[in-house]
Amino acid sequence: MNIKFLGAIAAIALLAACSHTPPAVVGTSGGGGVQSTGPTGPGPGTEEDLVANVGDRVFYELNKSTLSDAAQATLSKQAAWLAKYPNVTVQVAGNCDDRGTEEYNLALGNRRAKAAKDFLVAKGVSASRITTISYGKDRPTALGDNEEAWAQNRNAITSVK
Repeated sequence: MNIKFLGAIAAIALLAACSHTPPAVVGTSGGGGVQSTGPTGPGPGTEEDLVANVGDRVFYELNKSTLSDAAQATLSKQAAWLAKYPNVTVQVAGNCDDRGTEEYNLALGNRRAKAAKDFLVAKGVSASRITTISYGKDRPTALGDNEEAWAQNRNAITSVK
């Protein structure tokens, strides 16, 4: 009985220690400058900047690779972002839900990635700055066997290389 009680106390102590936020470090570094107290947001032209300020993914209907109005709006913002950062290259990954064969989903993921790339190129982004890959159903972003999870997994994700 005492071991169970001590185990519970130890678990509570560990949880309490994990929830503690260390204080910000302010002072001088070895070079005499002031250290930052934390990040000020994503760096310009980074993956984090793309995700936070533009959106990195578009979604597709079941067994489709055509771009919806919402997908075109997101890709238009991505094209404008890429125009702002001309040295950034990206990869567009096509993904599918877990229904269907591996071969079918790889081909469908490829068509989805290509549709997103073609749209970006039509908006003025150089094709040489964009690579595509299909992961088919191998890299789900949402787990589950229901329409909500499947809808999240039918996507093309743009990532900074």
